Amino acid sequence: MTAGQIAALCGVPSALTVGIVGFLFWLLEHKIAKKEAARIAQEEKLAAVREKQEQKLERERQNRDENRREFEKNLLLTSNAALALGEATARAVQRIPDAHCNGDMRDALNFAKKTKHEQRDFLAAQGIKNIF
Repeated sequence: MTAGQIAALCGVPSALTVGIVGFLFWLLEHKIAKKEAARIAQEEKLAAVREKQEQKLERERQNRDENRREFEKNLLLTSNAALALGEATARAVQRIPDAHCNGDMRDALNFAKKTKHEQRDFLAAQGIKNIF
């Protein structure tokens, strides 16, 4: 056997081996690329779902805040109405000659007035603070 024949025999199998190994690497690379594309698509879907959930939570939070503000406004109006009713009742009772108000009614009226003015001043200060 000559050196040329030996080289030819060694060259054919190595070229075939290189081709097979190259094909296997291509298959592996193709499979990795497919998995990567699927992973990216899944991440995009999850991101879209997360975004929708965050938007829903934000809407719920805004709705809760709006309801809380409305409740607090109604609570304040109720408090003011109770104060006004108490003042009107106290003044009416003071006008009755046989009621014998011994100063308790006057003290209660002064306390109600003081409380009403403190509340009004507090709300005015809060309103100014929120404007600026």
